[in-house]
Amino acid sequence: MITGAHSIIYSSNAAADRNFLRDILKFTHVDVGDGWLIFGLPPSEVAVHPSEKNNEHELYLMCDNVDAFIQEMQKHKIKCSPVQNQGWGLITQLTLPGGGQLGIYQPRHARPKPMKVKASPGKANKSSVKSKRAKKSAKSKKK
Repeated sequence: MITGAHSIIYSSNAAADRNFLRDILKFTHVDVGDGWLIFGLPPSEVAVHPSEKNNEHELYLMCDNVDAFIQEMQKHKIKCSPVQNQGWGLITQLTLPGGGQLGIYQPRHARPKPMKVKASPGKANKSSVKSKRAKKSAKSKKK
Protein backbone atom coordinates (compact mmCIF):
# COMPACT_ATOMS: atom_id res chain seq x y z
CA MET A 1 0.00 0.00 0.00
CA ILE A 2 2.57 2.66 1.06
CA THR A 3 5.68 2.62 -1.13
CA GLY A 4 7.69 5.52 0.26
CA ALA A 5 7.58 9.10 1.47
CA HIS A 6 7.96 12.38 -0.40
CA SER A 7 9.32 15.27 1.66
CA ILE A 8 9.32 18.88 0.47
CA ILE A 9 11.79 21.59 1.38
CA TYR A 10 10.46 25.03 0.49
CA SER A 11 13.17 27.47 -0.49
CA SER A 12 13.52 31.05 -1.69
CA ASN A 13 16.46 29.78 -3.80
CA ALA A 14 15.43 26.28 -4.86
CA ALA A 15 18.13 26.00 -7.53
CA ALA A 16 20.93 26.61 -5.00
CA ASP A 17 19.45 24.13 -2.54
CA ARG A 18 18.94 21.50 -5.25
CA ASN A 19 22.59 21.95 -6.26
CA PHE A 20 23.63 21.49 -2.62
CA LEU A 21 21.70 18.22 -2.31
CA ARG A 22 23.08 16.99 -5.64
CA ASP A 23 26.69 18.23 -5.47
CA ILE A 24 27.57 18.36 -1.76
CA LEU A 25 25.38 15.66 -0.19
CA LYS A 26 25.60 13.56 -3.39
CA PHE A 27 21.95 12.48 -3.31
CA THR A 28 20.83 10.39 -6.27
CA HIS A 29 18.24 12.23 -8.33
CA VAL A 30 16.08 12.35 -11.41
CA ASP A 31 15.31 15.44 -13.45
CA VAL A 32 11.58 15.47 -14.08
CA GLY A 33 11.94 18.43 -16.44
CA ASP A 34 13.40 21.93 -16.56
CA GLY A 35 15.94 21.18 -13.81
CA TRP A 36 13.25 20.12 -11.34
CA LEU A 37 15.17 17.48 -9.39
CA ILE A 38 13.65 14.83 -7.15
CA PHE A 39 16.13 13.19 -4.81
CA GLY A 40 16.39 9.67 -3.49
CA LEU A 41 16.86 9.28 0.24
CA PRO A 42 18.42 6.60 2.39
CA PRO A 43 16.14 4.51 4.62
CA SER A 44 13.94 6.75 6.71
CA GLU A 45 11.74 6.67 9.74
CA VAL A 46 8.82 8.70 11.04
CA ALA A 47 7.81 9.47 14.62
CA VAL A 48 4.71 11.13 16.04
CA HIS A 49 5.35 13.57 18.88
CA PRO A 50 2.66 15.15 21.06
CA SER A 51 1.86 18.78 20.27
CA GLU A 52 -0.70 21.46 21.04
CA LYS A 53 -1.15 21.97 17.26
CA ASN A 54 -1.56 19.77 14.20
CA ASN A 55 0.08 20.23 10.79
CA GLU A 56 3.53 21.07 12.08
CA HIS A 57 6.18 18.73 10.68
CA GLU A 58 9.95 18.63 10.78
CA LEU A 59 12.54 17.02 8.52
CA TYR A 60 15.89 15.81 9.82
CA LEU A 61 18.52 14.01 7.81
CA MET A 62 20.31 11.39 9.90
CA CYS A 63 24.02 10.63 10.08
CA ASP A 64 26.34 8.26 11.93
CA ASN A 65 28.65 10.98 13.27
CA VAL A 66 27.37 14.54 13.54
CA ASP A 67 30.82 15.98 14.35
CA ALA A 68 32.35 14.43 11.22
CA PHE A 69 29.37 15.69 9.20
CA ILE A 70 29.91 19.25 10.47
CA GLN A 71 33.62 19.06 9.60
CA GLU A 72 32.70 17.98 6.05
CA MET A 73 30.22 20.86 5.72
CA GLN A 74 32.89 23.33 6.90
CA LYS A 75 35.03 22.26 3.91
CA HIS A 76 32.16 23.46 1.69
CA LYS A 77 31.61 26.64 3.73
CA ILE A 78 28.20 25.38 4.94
CA LYS A 79 27.38 26.71 8.41
CA CYS A 80 26.03 24.40 11.12
CA SER A 81 24.68 25.39 14.51
CA PRO A 82 26.33 24.12 17.71
CA VAL A 83 25.50 20.47 18.44
CA GLN A 84 22.77 19.95 21.01
CA ASN A 85 22.64 16.73 23.01
CA GLN A 86 18.97 15.83 23.34
CA GLY A 87 19.64 12.48 25.01
CA TRP A 88 17.90 10.56 22.24
CA GLY A 89 20.33 12.08 19.74
CA LEU A 90 22.75 14.82 18.79
CA ILE A 91 21.32 17.53 16.54
CA THR A 92 22.52 20.48 14.51
CA GLN A 93 20.93 22.77 11.95
CA LEU A 94 22.76 23.44 8.71
CA THR A 95 22.10 26.58 6.73
CA LEU A 96 21.22 25.76 3.14
CA PRO A 97 22.59 27.96 0.32
CA GLY A 98 19.03 29.32 -0.11
CA GLY A 99 19.06 30.54 3.52
CA GLY A 100 16.74 27.96 5.07
CA GLN A 101 17.78 25.54 7.77
CA LEU A 102 17.79 21.76 7.69
CA GLY A 103 18.05 19.54 10.74
CA ILE A 104 20.76 16.89 10.91
CA TYR A 105 20.85 14.37 13.68
CA GLN A 106 22.82 11.45 14.97
CA PRO A 107 20.30 9.12 16.60
CA ARG A 108 21.07 7.42 19.89
CA HIS A 109 17.83 5.45 20.02
CA ALA A 110 16.92 2.06 18.58
CA ARG A 111 16.25 2.20 14.84
CA PRO A 112 13.53 0.26 13.06
CA LYS A 113 14.39 -1.91 10.08
CA PRO A 114 13.35 -0.28 6.78
CA MET A 115 10.00 -1.40 5.42
CA LYS A 116 10.15 -3.86 2.58
CA VAL A 117 8.17 -2.56 -0.36
CA LYS A 118 6.63 -4.83 -2.96
CA ALA A 119 6.40 -3.47 -6.50
CA SER A 120 2.84 -2.96 -7.68
CA PRO A 121 1.89 -5.33 -10.51
CA GLY A 122 2.09 -3.61 -13.89
CA LYS A 123 3.87 -0.58 -12.41
CA ALA A 124 7.48 -1.49 -13.24
CA ASN A 125 9.94 1.35 -13.26
CA LYS A 126 12.35 1.94 -16.14
CA SER A 127 15.31 0.27 -14.43
CA SER A 128 13.37 -2.92 -13.70
CA VAL A 129 12.12 -3.00 -17.31
CA LYS A 130 15.71 -2.60 -18.58
CA SER A 131 16.87 -5.32 -16.18
CA LYS A 132 14.18 -7.74 -17.43
CA ARG A 133 15.15 -6.98 -21.04
CA ALA A 134 18.82 -7.61 -20.28
CA LYS A 135 18.04 -10.96 -18.61
CA LYS A 136 15.82 -11.99 -21.54
CA SER A 137 18.55 -10.98 -24.02
CA ALA A 138 21.20 -12.95 -22.06
CA LYS A 139 18.98 -16.06 -22.06
CA SER A 140 18.42 -15.85 -25.82
CA LYS A 141 22.19 -15.52 -26.42
CA LYS A 142 22.83 -18.71 -24.42
CA LYS A 143 20.55 -20.73 -26.72
